[in-house]
Amino acid sequence: MDLGLSEEQEMLRTSARDFLQKECPKQLVKQLDESDEGYSPELWRKMAELGWMGLVLPEEYGGSGGSFLDLVVLLEEMGYNILPGPFFSTVVLGGLSILAAGNEEQKKEFLPKVANGEIILTLALTEPSAKYDAASVKTKAVARNGEYVINGTKLFILDANVADYLLCVARTKEGVKPEDGITIFLVDAKSPGVKCTLLKTLARDKQCEIIFDNVNVPKDNVLGEVDRGWPVVESILQKAAVAKCAEMVGGAQASLEMAVSYAKERVQFNRPIGSFQAIQHYCANMVTDVDGSRFVTYRAAWKVSEGIPATMDVAVAKAWTSEAYGRVTLLGHQIFGAIGFTMDHDMHLYYRRAKAGEIMFGDGDFQRAVVAQELGL
Repeated sequence: MDLGLSEEQEMLRTSARDFLQKECPKQLVKQLDESDEGYSPELWRKMAELGWMGLVLPEEYGGSGGSFLDLVVLLEEMGYNILPGPFFSTVVLGGLSILAAGNEEQKKEFLPKVANGEIILTLALTEPSAKYDAASVKTKAVARNGEYVINGTKLFILDANVADYLLCVARTKEGVKPEDGITIFLVDAKSPGVKCTLLKTLARDKQCEIIFDNVNVPKDNVLGEVDRGWPVVESILQKAAVAKCAEMVGGAQASLEMAVSYAKERVQFNRPIGSFQAIQHYCANMVTDVDGSRFVTYRAAWKVSEGIPATMDVAVAKAWTSEAYGRVTLLGHQIFGAIGFTMDHDMHLYYRRAKAGEIMFGDGDFQRAVVAQELGL
């Protein structure tokens, strides 16, 4: 295992940071946080022109043929600069899912549109229980007259307010195990019976409630096999957890750099506050959390990228990183003092995203249960 970045990945990281610092300043982030759409169509177009949407898609579908590890490098920079918008939903939750489970017709129809930024996708999985297990999927899909009719409620669905298609996870039959009878559908977000309501969240990310009321979906829009969709969902969740870790590593790194820079510049009692042992220990703890998070994240990302079983590695990365990011931002607030708690300061942008990322795709307790299971306990 080599965790060093290739020359191409270093170039991707540098170009991404330069682009986002220029095109997505914090003032724009704050404006998009307050908007209903949550993203800039102009910025979205520029990202598509850079090839970011198609980074991990094969060339035959309009992509660049990059690896999952390449995507992780890019996502870390997006977390560092706090990029708002549906990139994560479209590429990680949508594009990779269609690439993994779609038939050739679906890939040819959807993936080129993902690569050129023409469509926005998202995954409609969680329901009012907010759990990521098969038993929590209560939304029903019933075969009728050559179609499927979907009824149910999905909650906390990222970017559904601007999505063109929803990858809806529904139950098509009751099986012996909860994992049996799960099917994924590609649902046109403008279909009659689809009602989307934007929720107010701490992070000001665009999470939605979606109600499916007798929504008709053609059988051709089944993604993968009928009744056997849960392994696909598990694969999606693994990739999503690692991808979210990458974003959080980037955010934690930015928080650390801001805090250390301030500790060197801020003078109290005729000396920089960084000369005080308490502040030094805060910064040391932040470094430990950031570097530890980066290691477990890239270890998991490398295994996923290489197709090596990584259930435990992903769970370890998500459990550690999601909590470490929160600790880093809290220590950052301590170092900045009162000014760090104001809405004009950037630290709160990172803190709010740390809290949101902590529970996405399984919080620490959920992931520790996975680790315990992998240990045979």
